[in-house]
Amino acid sequence: MGFFDSVFTQSQNQEALSPAEAFAAITLAATTSDGCLSNEQALGISSTLSRLKLFRSYSNDVMNRMFDKLLSILKLQGFDTLFNVAKESLPYELREAAFAVATDLVLTEGILTQEEQGFLNDLYQSLGIPDDTATQIVQVMLIKNRG
Repeated sequence: MGFFDSVFTQSQNQEALSPAEAFAAITLAATTSDGCLSNEQALGISSTLSRLKLFRSYSNDVMNRMFDKLLSILKLQGFDTLFNVAKESLPYELREAAFAVATDLVLTEGILTQEEQGFLNDLYQSLGIPDDTATQIVQVMLIKNRG
């Protein structure tokens, strides 16, 4: 095994994320699916997650460390690695909620790019969410974000 083989093997064998980290990674991936992450978007993710039962006990310090970890994966190993490790680590019972929150965050901006639309399509399919359920979630989030 050569030097580069060990480096690439290490990056491909990313450890699993906790359920909360996986949930947050899905929202981060959705928000960055168009290739950028503004400070406003980062604050939106943090604000949205802090209202969820899953993150209620998380202090600002714990949330910051979690996002540092996820952003590190995104920067060092790329979008696909972050997305794949998140979907593999996300428990079944959190999949619809993660899709709903991700959809909400993407639609908050008021403009849905082709990249974001493609990501949401890939996300619901990757998470095994039935078509009719995904459609209902998107419809509700479209109504929510009209106001």
